[in-house]
Amino acid sequence: MRNSWLLGLLAVIGTACDSGAGASSNSPAPARKPLYFDLKGFLDTQASLLSRRKPAVEKLVQLRDGHKETARVARTDWNKELQLFYQADINKAALRGAYAIEPPVAATDGLQQQTYRRKPGIENAVESLTVLSSPQGVREVRATLSQNNALFFSHKDLLLRTNGGLLSTYQVNGVQKLILFDTLRYSAVMRVQL
Repeated sequence: MRNSWLLGLLAVIGTACDSGAGASSNSPAPARKPLYFDLKGFLDTQASLLSRRKPAVEKLVQLRDGHKETARVARTDWNKELQLFYQADINKAALRGAYAIEPPVAATDGLQQQTYRRKPGIENAVESLTVLSSPQGVREVRATLSQNNALFFSHKDLLLRTNGGLLSTYQVNGVQKLILFDTLRYSAVMRVQL
């Protein structure tokens, strides 16, 4: 008897919660303005523009032995190509308030630099994100990512530059070390052939 009363009460509460949720689900939740630079939106726009233009990409890669290889790629899936840069997005709900927003700094040629730095004690791979922009738009994005635990160490410096509002070059410099394996250093520079 006591259990059936408890189950009935839970059913009434559940129904009340469901009806309240149903009413709010009919009206869309207001979109939250990004707290930090909207890297995902910027990359989505670049991927869309480049997918329409279909430029070739020249890639220069340097691995452990210092040997450099160059390749020209005629077709590129830009969403996949920029995936590493998407990892530097700090506008996730779980990271809200996790980064200190440094005051904007005036740079040369009327450019402005804005840096977002991970606060102490925050566990996220992105250490910092710096955006150099002008009134015409983003000129450069730099990000530093690192991970360190008992089995694995990784550090990556990312750089992306635009020319005339369109991605022109991007590069990755990194080092990674797995326990019991040699350290791997790598560098890749890509130039968009417009």
